[in-house]
Amino acid sequence: MEARTADEIDELARRAQEGDRDALEVLLGAIRPRALNVCRGVLPYTPDAEDACQEALINIAAKIGSWGGRGRFTTWMHVVAVNSARSTYRRMKNQAVPADPHAATGPMDRPDPRTTSVIAGTRLDLLEAMETIERDHPQFVEPLILRDVYGMSYEEIAEQVGAPLGTVKAQIHHGRKLARPLLRGGVE
Repeated sequence: MEARTADEIDELARRAQEGDRDALEVLLGAIRPRALNVCRGVLPYTPDAEDACQEALINIAAKIGSWGGRGRFTTWMHVVAVNSARSTYRRMKNQAVPADPHAATGPMDRPDPRTTSVIAGTRLDLLEAMETIERDHPQFVEPLILRDVYGMSYEEIAEQVGAPLGTVKAQIHHGRKLARPLLRGGVE
């Protein structure tokens, strides 16, 4: 399959929004490698990333009407893929069971997901920190991940989340302040 330009992807997305099923199929095939790379950025174990990518593609197909068309489709796709990867991580974390179930002393006795081979990786501490921040300050999480994990510009993030540039910068600043102690193994 040939690589598509951003303009071609935007055009496919517009046609898919209008109900063109063939355009949707071509679009999903064109963005799959990019969505998989986004998921791999969060979930380093390939089968987990592939599961998250599949979930992202299903969500993209189902929610393509919510892409506003203001920015690049790939920017919107990026956010959907990040959210799918985070959702996959949460699901795996909640399903984690002790290696020796007879050694369990209670329902809270689960292994640390960072030490299990299936979901081990350097980004997991960040995901844990984001979950903690999200409980009290959910507005900081998406901009912070888009900036610090995926390197998107402040302008792209503002466009994607539909907030003024100054608000996005403030959210990222405050999110970083909250994340620092969590990433150092500090405050819980």
